[in-house]
Amino acid sequence: MPIWVRQAAAIPVRDDRVCLVTSSSGRRWVVPKGQIDPGHTASEAALVEAWEEAGLVGALDPDPLGAYAYEKLGREHHVLVFRMNVTEVRDEWPERVLRDREWVTLSDALDRIEEPGLRDLLRLAFRLRQPERLSPVGV
Repeated sequence: MPIWVRQAAAIPVRDDRVCLVTSSSGRRWVVPKGQIDPGHTASEAALVEAWEEAGLVGALDPDPLGAYAYEKLGREHHVLVFRMNVTEVRDEWPERVLRDREWVTLSDALDRIEEPGLRDLLRLAFRLRQPERLSPVGV
């Protein structure tokens, strides 16, 4: 059994906004993420999670933005994160009754996301796409 749980996540971006979903408990805002099933790649897992948790269809950047780690239920989770260019937003999706979905600005997303490593990757996702629109330090 691996020492840590391998997960993949998508940072879904469209029209200068990012899509956040509520966690399974409904208490926190997160990006779509989940375990990488055996036989699947991290990018495949990220696309599946974006669909199942948020009803989003799109394409991932070819290379991941990076990774972050967190602990849950006494186990360390390592999350490989991809930027997703959203091409379609569906009204019906598998977890729509379990989660809320909201499109927010980068600033709002940074206020809502708790994991420091994920906040860093959110900043990077927007910087890579729009280098001329760097946010002030501390945003």
